[in-house]
Amino acid sequence: MRRTERIDGTGAPRLLSTAARACNRALLTALLTGALVQAHAQNGDPVSFAVISDALTRSADEAPVRQMLDAIARDRNIGFIVYDGNVKGASEACRDSIYQSRRDLLDASRTPLVLLLGQHDWADCGSTHGGAYDPVERLDFVRQLFFADANSLGQNPLTLTRESEVARFRPFRDNVRWQAGGIAFIGLNAPSPNNHYSTAGGRNGEFEDRSVATTFWLDHAAESARRAGMRALVILLQGDPDFARYERRDRFAWLRFSRSNEPRDGFLELKRALVKAAETFRGPVIVIHKTEASEPNGFHIDQPLRNDKGLTVTNLTRVALSLKRPQSQWLELTSDARWHPPFRLRVRDTRDTRDLQDARKRGASEPKAETPAQAAPSSAPYGSYPDYSAPFPSTSASTPPALPRNDLPESLPAPPSLMQPASGLPPILTPPQALPPILPVPASGVPNGASPGAPATGNAQ
Repeated sequence: MRRTERIDGTGAPRLLSTAARACNRALLTALLTGALVQAHAQNGDPVSFAVISDALTRSADEAPVRQMLDAIARDRNIGFIVYDGNVKGASEACRDSIYQSRRDLLDASRTPLVLLLGQHDWADCGSTHGGAYDPVERLDFVRQLFFADANSLGQNPLTLTRESEVARFRPFRDNVRWQAGGIAFIGLNAPSPNNHYSTAGGRNGEFEDRSVATTFWLDHAAESARRAGMRALVILLQGDPDFARYERRDRFAWLRFSRSNEPRDGFLELKRALVKAAETFRGPVIVIHKTEASEPNGFHIDQPLRNDKGLTVTNLTRVALSLKRPQSQWLELTSDARWHPPFRLRVRDTRDTRDLQDARKRGASEPKAETPAQAAPSSAPYGSYPDYSAPFPSTSASTPPALPRNDLPESLPAPPSLMQPASGLPPILTPPQALPPILPVPASGVPNGASPGAPATGNAQ
């Protein structure tokens, strides 16, 4: 069947077939579907994930780590695990057999597991304890063993996007990104100490090439997240960038011939790339890394990064991870677009997950979280660890979210978009904003009647 239609001012007829009309309908459907997908990415489903680090330091750690992975797998709300560096200890030699054993252990996880490399995985393999290997050769071996394809580790792996897919950065399989629940995740190979910057003479080839790759990856990920309408950006790495140390750009530095006794900052390019990423994305940016400092609650939250003008990057929040028992504890992060702020953090322990599951089956509530003043010693169980809210600006459903400002002097009051404390909760810290607002989560763990997070799914970006 054919139909004649006039489509221009001349009245020239054109015959449209049924197949053509069907094609047009299919195109319209595809456009509408794309709009729905975009809206879904912006709104986002609840997502929960676990972060573990430094859990495997000797052969005796393998059994408890298996138990921890099994405990995480029993929690159906956990969508994936990020192992934030160091699948071997500092005193273990960098032998092939150790890497193979640890890979088999992590790959047996029933929850998808994204591995990020740490200091002991390759950077200090040249030490006597590490076996006096060539760190660059060990890095190449680890990349081939753990990152052979685009999938994460685990029995039900996520599909990741690796930087090696970019022709210019073929070797860098260890830098990854993925999406879950409207959040963009970026994993980097940036080990402590000092990002494997070598003080030896000559070209610092491995460090320089990796710094260029890291900067490109952060720039590309931040721009992609902005265009895709992601609601948050989460960046994970093992090394502590030492945010208190930030060197501003100086066009005339080459005129100064005086030498400084302080070693060169190996994280300088990374910190500048983080400043740029926060300015590009403009939404909440959370950076998670390991720290050697002791933290009573197992982690520390602040906003330490400053830009070249010396002003606090207000939309970037740092979570420094320092678990007391890394073989049995993990940091759980949950995000829900309906929460204000949208992130919640808490430390979980293997020995408490079975009690929690039994309580849920009986219809009982989870153990009540205590305030920092009531927190028990490090040997106390899960309920003693307070839940904290990551300090992100709150938004209203009726008004568009206010864009973070990086140009506010510290003498001004806190932005009005920050969540005000509820009755019975400790007050928000006032400017200067050396620390962001940190509030305990209510005992139910789910504010305003929101439902607990559903399992996250990861999609390649």
